Amino acid sequence: MKELYKLKLIALAISTTFITACGDAETNIVEKDPIVVEDEHDHGDDDDHDHDDGYTIDSLGRLAVLADDNNEVSFFDLDDNTLLDTFTLNDDSNTLAASPDFRYALIANRTQDYLGFIDSGLWREDHGEHLHDYKQSPAFSSYELTSGSRPTHLVSHDGQLAIFYDGDADSGTVASVEVLTDNDITSATTTLPGISYDINMHGVAEPRGEHLLSTLRRDDADSTSVAKVLPDQVGVYHFHDGEYELEQTLSVTCPDLHGAAQNHDYVAFGCSDGVLLAHQHDEEYEAEKIANIAAVGDLRIGSIYGHEDSETFIGVASGHGGGEAVIVTINPATAQMEELEWQLADGASAVSYSFSAHGEHFLILDSLGFLNVFSAHDHDGEMHWELEGQVDITEQDVSTMPEGMSFSMTVAQNGQFAYVADPIAQHVVQVHLEDLEIESEVELTFAPSAITWLGIAQEEEEDDHDH
Repeated sequence: MKELYKLKLIALAISTTFITACGDAETNIVEKDPIVVEDEHDHGDDDDHDHDDGYTIDSLGRLAVLADDNNEVSFFDLDDNTLLDTFTLNDDSNTLAASPDFRYALIANRTQDYLGFIDSGLWREDHGEHLHDYKQSPAFSSYELTSGSRPTHLVSHDGQLAIFYDGDADSGTVASVEVLTDNDITSATTTLPGISYDINMHGVAEPRGEHLLSTLRRDDADSTSVAKVLPDQVGVYHFHDGEYELEQTLSVTCPDLHGAAQNHDYVAFGCSDGVLLAHQHDEEYEAEKIANIAAVGDLRIGSIYGHEDSETFIGVASGHGGGEAVIVTINPATAQMEELEWQLADGASAVSYSFSAHGEHFLILDSLGFLNVFSAHDHDGEMHWELEGQVDITEQDVSTMPEGMSFSMTVAQNGQFAYVADPIAQHVVQVHLEDLEIESEVELTFAPSAITWLGIAQEEEEDDHDH
């Protein structure tokens, strides 16, 4: 029996996964009857335990795939690449991402001011004396977020997701932030902690434990931004008694602020004149600016990628709307910026960037169908990224790429795998990042517009998959 859930799906963008969408029509999600797939690990109940301890599951995870018309999401079991279930969306302007702990697929539509969730059915709970894994069929969640206007940047870090709502000048709605966890989705938390501003802005927030570093938009007369809707300052908020309170405003300005990321010690924000770095000392944050190098030219670093275990950030400088891009490495410890010693092939452009699960690789997927895999190497005490190799993920003629589409990528959080979707061949290939080889593929019956990995993320020392 089909169940109809009425949604108004929002658009989604993460500083490191920036998503936007359009569409004004009210959207409904129809959950199809689940496709029953026999699995060697299926014991016939809701729980599934495959390790000798009786509580944990050994699984490659699940893959959510958004169809080319953006109105259907399919879930695949990556252990045998079989289809588990498909959810039909009545609107055709949806986007796809993962929840902060990778249990839920986030389905979004910005113009509808709405965020919906689909449970992948694979997750882990900490029961104190042991970790307890669960394996169920994917299912649509009735939990939904409707409180903010124009959610645009969504940033995940260490189990928290900061949703930055831009607001809208035409309707007079203000910017705001909500902070969400997977447990909030499961528990259907009614009121989430967050921030409410008194003006709209195209901003971003970075969740960091009990702190939240979020952008501030000053009066247009005081702002150093050329585009006044872009903020030029960062505030440090502290969570007290169920609320975030502004405790500090960083003194260093960041004109035309766009893009943010963090690692273990620093939070970085992209500015038109460089990169703003915030470094925590006890309860205070110090700020400094790394100025743009000559290679950046008149471009702006508007996207930054970071990883908890990486000492350096990767920044992408480009003009508004894309075009030429300059890729730089940012070392906050030495306050240095360097151009990546590598260039895309003639005629190629980067279409997706990502760190690997544990930060030892950085991936650049290009428009010619090559996955470029970089590794960090120490030279004379300084960290440099070097190209380890390329994987050609398509045998198709890339000139036949459907209009408006491109290759897309997601990274497994429990092993050395990346998954790359090919809209021309209508499949997803699994790439082993150490061997630089394609090991399997998921066959589709449609062109994929976006993919995301879901499942049980593991710490590096727990990763014992040998494939």
